[in-house]
Amino acid sequence: MIKTSTAPYAALLLRVSLGIMFLAHVALKVFVFTVPGFVGFFGSLGLPPILAYLVIALEFFGGIALILGIYAPWVALPLAAEMLGTIVLVHGANGWLFTNKGGGWEYPAFWTVGLIALYLLGDGAMALKPAQTVRS
Repeated sequence: MIKTSTAPYAALLLRVSLGIMFLAHVALKVFVFTVPGFVGFFGSLGLPPILAYLVIALEFFGGIALILGIYAPWVALPLAAEMLGTIVLVHGANGWLFTNKGGGWEYPAFWTVGLIALYLLGDGAMALKPAQTVRS
C-alpha cells in the first residue's frame, strides 16, 4: 500500500539526493580527474571524446534539474541510461563490489534503480516544473 500523504515527500527526498549525487559525481570529473583527463579516459575506451563533454553536461544540468524538480522523471531516464552505460563500458568487468579495483557495478546499478524509481514515482513535492502525468 502506498502512503499517499507522504509519497510526494519520499519522491522529493529521492529526487534531491540523486541530484546532489550527480553534482558530486560531475565535480569529481572536473576537479579531480580534470576535464582533459576524463576526455582522455573516454578516448581510451574507444569512445568519441565529444561524448565525455556530453556526459559532463548531462550530469551537471541533470543534477540541477533533479534538485529543483524540473521535469525530473524525464531527466531521470537519460541519467539511468548513462549509469547503465557505465556498467557495460567501465564497471561491469570489475565484478560486483564497488570497492574492487576499478570499481565494480553495484553502485551504478543501485543508482540506476533509484533513477528508475524516481521516473515511476514522479516529481514529488516542491517541484518547480512538474512533468505532465498521463492518467490511466
